[in-house]
Amino acid sequence: MLNFFKNRKKLVGMNSRNLRYIRPNNSKKAIRIADDKILSKKVLKKGGIPIPRLIAKISSHEDLDNFDWAKLPNSFALKPNRGFGGEGIIVVYGRKKGRPDAWVKADGSAVTIEDFKNHIQNILDGNFSLSSVPDTAFFEERLKLLKLFKPYTFKGIPDIRVIVYNKVPVMAMLRLPTKESGGKANLQQGAVGVGIDLATGVTTTAVQGKKSRIIEYVPNSRLGISGLAIPYWREILELAVKAQEISGLGFLGADVAIDKERGPVFLELNARPGLSIQVANLSGLKERLERVTGLKIKKLKRGVNVGMDLFGGEVEEEVEEISGRRVIGVVEKVKLTGRNAKEVEVEAKIDTGAEFTSIDIDLAKNLGFEKTIEAYESLDTDWDNLKNMTLKERESLFKEVPYLLDTAIIHSSHGTTYRPVVRISIVMDKKLITAKATIISRSHLKYPIIIGRKNLGRFLIDVNN
Repeated sequence: MLNFFKNRKKLVGMNSRNLRYIRPNNSKKAIRIADDKILSKKVLKKGGIPIPRLIAKISSHEDLDNFDWAKLPNSFALKPNRGFGGEGIIVVYGRKKGRPDAWVKADGSAVTIEDFKNHIQNILDGNFSLSSVPDTAFFEERLKLLKLFKPYTFKGIPDIRVIVYNKVPVMAMLRLPTKESGGKANLQQGAVGVGIDLATGVTTTAVQGKKSRIIEYVPNSRLGISGLAIPYWREILELAVKAQEISGLGFLGADVAIDKERGPVFLELNARPGLSIQVANLSGLKERLERVTGLKIKKLKRGVNVGMDLFGGEVEEEVEEISGRRVIGVVEKVKLTGRNAKEVEVEAKIDTGAEFTSIDIDLAKNLGFEKTIEAYESLDTDWDNLKNMTLKERESLFKEVPYLLDTAIIHSSHGTTYRPVVRISIVMDKKLITAKATIISRSHLKYPIIIGRKNLGRFLIDVNN
């Protein structure tokens, strides 16, 4: 890693990139398409590429004066058509309670219709556009967050940047919104960029912010970033190459997000993609571009195969060596012990979206917690009032329940429940974990135990296995 930073000359610099790759390969017509977000999305949609839905656009001060604000949904993104570097984008997540004229941003602050009008006037005047030329403002649907990414991101939607050259994907990076970036997936504003192994779609090194500071964990947490496998990986690479074919850009950065319901959705074409992606991948872009220069790639799938073969590899061992953590799949065989000496082997679901580890009632009984369950279920208490009790009152209530550590208050779409918490031992991938586990009926579910992120600190999760 130190050698990499000592040898930054291997990285493609801005001037070198412009002279050798952008100018010869990106025609003025193709660049015009990429720089015009509304036009580029129209072109991509016509080519069969999924894009976010356009809600409305405002092209003049007259349009702004006559705009019907009532037709805006509860959540959306407002963007300048010719913006760059994430500047001028406002993302809202819902309406302000009791304020029909206001919405809420990622930081919790309100933005009113009057605020939008002032911001759109700045967009129309070209304050956020390339070369400061007059611009158009547009409203676009806000995509829904994939559950896998929820623990890794703040408010916004992560996206994947793929550099494509000569119909070959040569480098990729996952961009994670943070509190510092205001929920936007933009490194210049403080988002996290994570290198991706092209062959497997597994994340490697993470950097944050303008200075590309290398980090190991999600900001303000102990959740590791490397070793996460990106879903729909090949489909994302194919979308990126297809976008190059449609746009006519010979060298581009393709931005793709994964919507909870729609899967991969194409966000944006970049004719001049930034170079932080090199640091996130601990690899220079120049060498990779040179390796695919002059190749005759006729079919899209062939280009994807070449990129995966040339610039990917078995990263699992490398990731384990760098991080000191083991790579596991979303389903793992585990050995459990509880109050008795009996060891029980079951299949466990690994769920980073769940905070706690949970076990089924029958499994808990098998581990020696029959008396715990019986005593807990026989308690005569007002469960709705439990959250208002003091710690002393709760200790008094539960003191007769054997082997009970605590109760976990779980909020879900079905309401609030109070689950007993017991201590169990888990052996997973030859690692011993002492865990606090909630007990709940899982008889209707496939796996008798889910292991939540509180007990996954020593592991990296490969969602493809």
